[in-house]
Amino acid sequence: MSTNHIEGLSHLGGKTEYKDDYAPEVLEAFDNKHPGNDYWVAFNCPEFTSLCPITGQPDFATIHINYLPDIKMVESKALKLYLFSFRNHGAFHEDCVNIIMKDLIKLMDPRYIEVIGVFTPRGGISIYPYCNYGRPGTEYEQMAKTRLLNRNPQQGYKG
Repeated sequence: MSTNHIEGLSHLGGKTEYKDDYAPEVLEAFDNKHPGNDYWVAFNCPEFTSLCPITGQPDFATIHINYLPDIKMVESKALKLYLFSFRNHGAFHEDCVNIIMKDLIKLMDPRYIEVIGVFTPRGGISIYPYCNYGRPGTEYEQMAKTRLLNRNPQQGYKG
């Protein structure tokens, strides 16, 4: 039996079950206690793995997720289980970061979010895909465009 005291969160306090493939259904959200404040939430997953959809070889990365919450926030253990569900999933690097971002937008509807993948080199090439989103019709939409246009992709992730 779970000792979880936050309604709607099922992963905290229970036995951890790891999914065999991509599992967006494990994502869970909770209410933001400070929806009137703009503030950053940053997650770093230095042990992200996925599979090349062509060769089946593993790809390794650090995934950085930065967002400005609104009403809902992602629960960290659920996020960990979700990111680990990519371990046996075949997707290109660029697909991985875009899928992660879109699933988190669907879950939380954040004001702003960006997802960066810092993939380790394979075949002598490293790839650092970046995607972001700002809520349409708000100042965050312009923020997303500005951050995207001013990003230096050759620098990878610098914070």
